[in-house]
Amino acid sequence: MNQEEKLAGGLTSVLIFGAGGREHAIAAALRRSPRAGTIVCAPGNAGIAQVARCVPAQLGDLSDLLRVVSELRPGLVVIGPELPLSLGLADELNRRGIPVFGPTRDAALLETSKSFSKRFMQRHKIPTAAYAVVTDEKEALAALAHFHFPLVVKADGLAAGKGVLICKTTEEAHEAIAGLFSGAALGTARGEQALVIEEFLEGDEVSFLVLTDGKHAAPLPPAQDHKRIGEGDTGLNTGGMGAFSTDSILSSSMQHWLLEHVVQPTLHGMAAEGAPFVGVLYCGLMMTARGPMVLEFNARFGDPETQAILARLDSDLLEALEACVEGRLSDTELHWRPGASVCIVASSAGYPGSYRTGLPVTGLDQAEAVPGVTVFHSGTGYPNSAQTVAEPGPIVTAGGRVLGVTAAALTLPDALAAAYQAIGRIHFDGIYYRRDIGHKALAAT
Repeated sequence: MNQEEKLAGGLTSVLIFGAGGREHAIAAALRRSPRAGTIVCAPGNAGIAQVARCVPAQLGDLSDLLRVVSELRPGLVVIGPELPLSLGLADELNRRGIPVFGPTRDAALLETSKSFSKRFMQRHKIPTAAYAVVTDEKEALAALAHFHFPLVVKADGLAAGKGVLICKTTEEAHEAIAGLFSGAALGTARGEQALVIEEFLEGDEVSFLVLTDGKHAAPLPPAQDHKRIGEGDTGLNTGGMGAFSTDSILSSSMQHWLLEHVVQPTLHGMAAEGAPFVGVLYCGLMMTARGPMVLEFNARFGDPETQAILARLDSDLLEALEACVEGRLSDTELHWRPGASVCIVASSAGYPGSYRTGLPVTGLDQAEAVPGVTVFHSGTGYPNSAQTVAEPGPIVTAGGRVLGVTAAALTLPDALAAAYQAIGRIHFDGIYYRRDIGHKALAAT
């Protein structure tokens, strides 16, 4: 669709790939656009079905994803999770002339290969922790002598949140290395072909995301994630147990520094290496005593940061995504509500290990009756697994992270109060959530 058609009031149909809280938040934000036509999510979940039509799709099967696109012929495709990016979905859609928001497979290597990402940052002088890339256990054990403990051992590829291990002793490092190379630490039969051993950084973690058309970048409000399962940031790493967003996380001068010294060198470097990056660049940072350091890049919206960030959006998301795809982001301005937002994840008992599914969820309407609250679904479904349309009746758990209870307010304490009031009205057997999301920020005020 060209600009004249848009100005004449044409609507854009959107297909979102994904099934989590991130995709629910994206679908809800796109639904608010006056130019949004039909919104479809594949495969979606029970919450997404309330704001978009859901259709079956196998996110790990490129041919099946292309089948969905061929059947629907959308005006814009938005790729939510990392797996379709790693399969080259954006490449195939670009070849077919279908507008797609999301980087190519080569550009997504910033996330899908930790060794590529670290070497890229070294080549382009982007601040990051000291590291070594190793390809077998003997090489890995020898590399340990060049690091102080604690240190970090990372799987090179995608690992669904299980691939980053913090090791405090030599014994723990040996166990991590053996487990990642064998696959035991990842719960798979096949292990990693390479590992990254990395200096352990101390400081506050910050998520700094930008929309980009490959040349220009539009920053989103900063956020802070809570990865550990236990309160006080203890226990196993997860996909994220909660996040909050306030302008005070990063000063305007620090945001400008990050754009100049992290984001733009990354965009320029990827373009120079023949893989222009179009989509969301997620910079996972550690604010150390030596300055900001990049812990990791993601090639898509974060989860649960997206739920908190988009709760503050006060402009047209569809227009912004299309501007990225069409290379005209510099002509688009994003607007954000002042104040704060928070997303608290309700998870299944046992997560991030084994957990039960199919448990009835109640209290969702009562939770959303709290002013400023929206409940985004991460892992929900219906008792009839084939159901894809929202209908009155029971919703059941279908994942480890089940819901993201999100609230926006003028202050962080008010946003937290609303979110915790709302999550207290929700029930399913074994519901678990951290009660200290944002605690460090509150203590600092």
